[in-house]
Amino acid sequence: MKIISLNTWGGRAGKENLLEFFKRHKDIDIFCLQEIWSAPYEYLQGHAAGGLEINHDDIMVRGMQEISATLDGHEAYFRPHHLENYGLMMLVKKGLEMIEEGDIFVYKERGYVPEGDVGFHARNVQYATVATPKGNRTVMNFHGLWNGGGKGDSQDRLAQSDRIIEFMRSIKNPYVLCGDFNLLPDTDSLKKLEMFGLRNLIKEYGITSTRTSHYTKEHKFADYALVSEGIEVRDFKVLPDEVSDHAPMYLELE
Repeated sequence: MKIISLNTWGGRAGKENLLEFFKRHKDIDIFCLQEIWSAPYEYLQGHAAGGLEINHDDIMVRGMQEISATLDGHEAYFRPHHLENYGLMMLVKKGLEMIEEGDIFVYKERGYVPEGDVGFHARNVQYATVATPKGNRTVMNFHGLWNGGGKGDSQDRLAQSDRIIEFMRSIKNPYVLCGDFNLLPDTDSLKKLEMFGLRNLIKEYGITSTRTSHYTKEHKFADYALVSEGIEVRDFKVLPDEVSDHAPMYLELE
């Protein structure tokens, strides 16, 4: 099974560039994507979101539809975390047997609307369980809490990790958790997941950055891939494609 995780940055690095990336990787079994739009929020034009001003001319406001059309050999599953038009998307190759797909909220609740910067929105974990010759496998897609104060620990982030762990306890088969965690490597919020028993592939493979040249700030960590016991990793790497301010992560399992 081949997986790519990517925070698309809403397509701000160029729509055609991003769609061409997906065309080149149609052999991927599961895509885990963050910062996906399905329609514009007109009232947010010019409003702050995650420290950036929203300009609909710079964003793929129909990204869900355009990416789905490009990857027409995959089934698309969209799970918003800010109202109905912005959030997470997984694309699962047609032919894979889907056992279950859904999401759980790990910060605030579905429908929560923050005051001020819209980047303070609720956070969910999207999951898909598929059948494989070695048994069921669950892949989880996650975009962790942004709080405007860096990527260190906070009570909300620690509680977020606890809620993720609570959900993982319910999963009866091996699983993968990947995405943009918005965490630095030495945070207790991340260590909680490691202490629960997950292998941190960013650490294990000596990855020193998950950002591209579009990201000019100091800290180059944000994205992670963690795997449970029972997951056999054949390959893991950060791809060089400059299609976002985040680099795509490639994971190949047994």
